[in-house]
Amino acid sequence: MNFETLKMNVEQATRTSLGKFADFSGRSSRPEYWYFMLPVIVILIVANLIDSILLDGMPILGTILGLAALVPTLSAGVRRLHDTDRSGWWLLLALVPIVGGLALLYLYCQPGSPGENRFGPEPSSASFGALAQA
Repeated sequence: MNFETLKMNVEQATRTSLGKFADFSGRSSRPEYWYFMLPVIVILIVANLIDSILLDGMPILGTILGLAALVPTLSAGVRRLHDTDRSGWWLLLALVPIVGGLALLYLYCQPGSPGENRFGPEPSSASFGALAQA
């Protein structure tokens, strides 16, 4: 896969997830979720670096961007859990220190349930390129 394909996939996933800004229903495929989370994670890391260098560690920019990304990332996480046929309430695992975050990471990496489940039809991941087949 080349850089242009990856860039197109990241842009498409970001548009899709931001278009579903506060939509906690439906399903989100693995590529859609991870291609959306990639720029969010990178932006938050860069914001925290800027905070530590320019603002002497006061997390102003990181906090503002983190709050701005909160609802879209929560809704994408819920839709990802729906794809694995789990309720969005599983996000509460994040409240358990260390183990909860690792458990959620494991669940996010699981393949979605084939066909339609109780949360809706199977999301189309064919448009996200070669990584969609993984």
